[in-house]
This record gives sequence, C-alpha cells and structure tokens, in this order.
Amino acid sequence: MDAKTTTAIVPTRAEDYPEWYQQVIRAADLAELSPVRGCMVIKPWGYSIWENIQRELDQRFRSTGHRNAYFPLFIPLSFLEKEARHVEGFAKECAVVTHHRLELSPEGKLVPVGKLDEPLVVRPTSETIIGAMFAKWVQSYRDLPILINQWANIVRWEMRTRLFLRTTEFLWQEGHTAHASETEARAETAAMLKLYADFAEHTMAIPAVMGEKTESERFPGAVATYCLEAMMQDRKALQLGTSHFLGQNFARACGIKFLDMNGRENLAWTTSWGVSTRLIGALIMTHSDDDGLILPPRLAPAHVVILPVIHKEADRGAVLTYCQRVAAELRAVHYCQRPLLVEVDEREGRGGDKVWSWIKKGIPLRLEIGPRDMTADAVFMGRRDKPHKERRSLPRAELVATIGALLDEIQDTLLARARSLSAAHTRRVESRQEFYEFFTPRNAAKPEIHGGFVMAHWAGDAAQEETLKNDLSVTIRCIPLDTPCVARGKPAEPGKCPFTGRESPRRVLFAKAY
Repeated sequence: MDAKTTTAIVPTRAEDYPEWYQQVIRAADLAELSPVRGCMVIKPWGYSIWENIQRELDQRFRSTGHRNAYFPLFIPLSFLEKEARHVEGFAKECAVVTHHRLELSPEGKLVPVGKLDEPLVVRPTSETIIGAMFAKWVQSYRDLPILINQWANIVRWEMRTRLFLRTTEFLWQEGHTAHASETEARAETAAMLKLYADFAEHTMAIPAVMGEKTESERFPGAVATYCLEAMMQDRKALQLGTSHFLGQNFARACGIKFLDMNGRENLAWTTSWGVSTRLIGALIMTHSDDDGLILPPRLAPAHVVILPVIHKEADRGAVLTYCQRVAAELRAVHYCQRPLLVEVDEREGRGGDKVWSWIKKGIPLRLEIGPRDMTADAVFMGRRDKPHKERRSLPRAELVATIGALLDEIQDTLLARARSLSAAHTRRVESRQEFYEFFTPRNAAKPEIHGGFVMAHWAGDAAQEETLKNDLSVTIRCIPLDTPCVARGKPAEPGKCPFTGRESPRRVLFAKAY
C-alpha cells in the first residue's frame, strides 16, 4: 500500500464503486481480460474459489440423487428452432459456427471454407440438446426421473461485459431433469432453489430472497422461473441463481415421451437450474472492503497464511522450521470436512508488502512469526474480517485447538454484516412519490450509491413495469416466496398498487440490478 494512501484499493467503494470492483479483482489476482473481446482469464486464486464452489455444490447435487454428465458444446440450429420462445429469447446472444475449416488464400490470409450443411450454435444453454438425448433415453415411466447435471462453459455474445458478472464466455453448472408428473417436476424446481439458497447463506455467507420472476423476466420457454436475489454493497441486486419449471414445453419440442403404468403415452415434465462464475462477483461485492478481497472461510482457496518474520539471517533456519511445524499441525486439523489449507510465504521481499498482498487476496487468517513469537511458542494473528492493525498474540497450542471456531466466527461475522446491510436498505413503500424518491440519487456525482430493495404492491401491469425500467432503471427482481428469507417483507399482505391504484394480492421486490 502506498504510504500516501489510507486504503489498499483506490478508488474506494464510496468514490467509484464500479472501478473499486475492478481494482479488487486486480489486487487479489483473480482474473484479467483475455485477447478475445468480452472473455476473461481466471487466474489460479480465482479459479480455486470456483473449484471450491464446484466441490461444495457437487456434493449437494449428488446427495439429492443427481449425477454428472457432459453434452456437446455445439447445438444444431434446428434444435433451437423447435422451441420458438426459447430461440427468440437467446437469438441476439448466439455465436454461430458456419464453416468447418480454414484455408490459406493467395494473399496469405486464413479464410473460412467448407460451409456446414446446418449452422451450429455455440452452447448458450443446453435445454434443447439435452432434451434430444432425454427423448432417446426415455420410453417408459420406469426410466423416470432422470436427474442430470453438467459443469460446462457457456457463450452468450454480450455487448457490455464485466469480469465475473457478465462475460461472453463463462463457467457454470446446469441441472436438467425429466419427471413423470407435474407435481414431481415442481417439487424438483423448488428443492433446487432451496438448495441454492442454503448454499448462498451457509457457504457464501450471503443472504438472499427467494422468489418467482415476472413474465417479462422469465426464462425463454419456461412456465415459471424462480430465482435468488441478493443485495450488494452498492445496494443493487445481483441474481445468484435460477431454477426453471419448464412444464411440458421442451418435452413437446424435443419429443420426450413415455408410456405410463396404464400403457398410455405421455409427455414428460422437465426442469433446469443453474449458477455460474457470477457467484465470484457476488462474493467480491458482498464482503470485500477498501483494502481488497474478503473471503468466507468455507470458500477460501487457503484458510491461513504463515508469514516468517526474519530480520537476521542467523534466525532464518530456526524461524522457518518453526513456521513449518505450525503449518503441519494446522494441516492436521479438519475444517468443514476437509484438511485446513495453509500457505507458508517464504518469498524474499519486504514483510509489509507480503502482508498486504495477502490482505488484498482476502485470506481469512494471517500469522506472523518471528524469533520472539517462536521463543514464546506463539503466533501474531490478524483476521481479515477485522481492521488490519487489529492483531494479537496467541499461544500456538490455543491456535491449533480453536482455529475451527475462529474460522466459523469469521464466517458468521460476514453473514451478519450482509444481513445487516440488506435489512438496513430494504424498505416498504406505499406511494409512487416515495418510490421515485427512494430510487433517485441525492448526489448526482455518485449515482451508484443510493436506494436498495423496495417491497411494494404491484397489480401485475406489464406496461407499468416497463415504465419503471425506463424512468429509474428499476425492475421487479422477483415475487418473493412466503419464506423466512423475506425479512420484514410480508409479501402475501394484500393492498393497493401505488402506481395504478388497483388491488394487489402481495408485495414484490423492486431494485436496480446487475
């Protein structure tokens, strides 16, 4: 950190939130732009976070009977055309392969030749290609349900991109299931949404509102789309994940049919659900501060870094030996069903620079160990959830015995902070004037820091929904479900729409969003 600055990240969140976000990614060495427009290179520290997300979610999927498979990156154009609403919804974002080889021209340039008989769409989502395979696999009710997940990359040709939040290519998981009854498919849709909500809260330390999307925000071709919406520190909403009840629309388009117990032919009922590397963006914007990244311990690539403090070359061997001993003891501890992950930073360089590099990476615990600590059989500990100057000496044996509790305390602190922010900036609004005032910046120089979540009545007027989007860049994020996730919202409470004056059965969640 520059001696002239008071924070490691410049600008701060209050000064320029979008640029602060980019600088946190750079300082933590998470990712960078690639030579291909709109695509990113995810660097080892960032990819380790994604691997931890994968591992945690994969265990949950497997425990509910889902199995991993893989389907092609290329989808025949005719497959997408089978479901009209689906292809219309994704048409503008599709990358299309039309040729199958390159040849050298007389001018010495490579040119595409060998035009394909049918164009291939680079996977924007996989409902149609997976549906085609389900149609082959399903003949009888005995073949159902099919519970499939795949970890894959996706291409959607975005015009405006931002690392992790919106890129042309991104990584995700997409679950696809087929069922014999509507009841079973709807139960699957709800169960996966709850699985995501539990993961967000207990692993990512991010509280989220579960709800249903309005018709205008529904996944193309779905009967119903359900989502998780979380508040970021700039008070905008970020959609963490979605779960879609597809009804029989894709089964009809793809020919997924089965004979029931009475020998009658029926169409299957299908679902799809997914989360992406956008979750890393959510972690950054929910927890990080003006000194860099802050990571919840349950997803951190490493839990502890040990920083040897060596002022005299004569002390080097003894200090490094002691540091490795502490590391070995900590690695023998299990945290959240896996060995504790410990880094020992033996790099050459100034101690202060090394400390700040780890602060900016968001590692939960820093242990500085020098000759005096070694003599006292202790460590000098700093926590990432506390100010960087707030450190204390801790006996080595006490550290080893309590480190799991320490990490849980950090995890709980981050969740409590996120809950507090969401509660402080969620408001029940009764009038149109109050609504417009809430979402109008008071300081034109900092338009991104204002507002939050509004719980207001809505009578289902699509035209009014579009008006709010045009006037304020505010959308209905979801129609909240009647669950404890809706803090103080009372969504099912009847009332009057503040925009039309018509009767409204419930409140919905409005916000500006990414």
